[in-house]
Amino acid sequence: MRDIFHELVSKFKQGNIRSLARLISIIEDEGKDKNRILKDIFFMTGNAYIIGITGAPGAGKSTLVDRIIAKLRKTGDSVGVLAIDPTSPFTGGALLGDRIRMQDHFLDDRVFIRSMGTRGSLG
Repeated sequence: MRDIFHELVSKFKQGNIRSLARLISIIEDEGKDKNRILKDIFFMTGNAYIIGITGAPGAGKSTLVDRIIAKLRKTGDSVGVLAIDPTSPFTGGALLGDRIRMQDHFLDDRVFIRSMGTRGSLG
C-alpha cells in the first residue's frame, strides 16, 4: 500500500495544485518526509527560472510581480509565486498583503501563488 507521501508526489507530478500546496507545507514545517519529497521532485526543477524581488513596504513589489505574471502567462508559461512575508510581531501571522494585489490571476490554473510567513527567520 502506498503512503500519503507517494500519493501527494504522484498527484503533484500530474499537475494537482492541492498536492503541491500540501507538499510545500510539509517542506516548510520541516516534516519528516521533507528530504524524500525534495529528492523525488528534484528532477522536475531543471527548467524553472527563479526571480527574487525584495524591497521596503510600499515599494511596489507585489504590483511588479503581478505584471511579471501577466507577461509570462501571455507567452504561455506557467508561474509559481512564493510570497515570503514578514511575520507580525503582534499576532505571529504573516502580513499577506501581496495576494490582494495579484487577484487577477486567482482563477488561472497555470498560476500558483502561495504566501508564507517568515516565522521570525531572517534568512
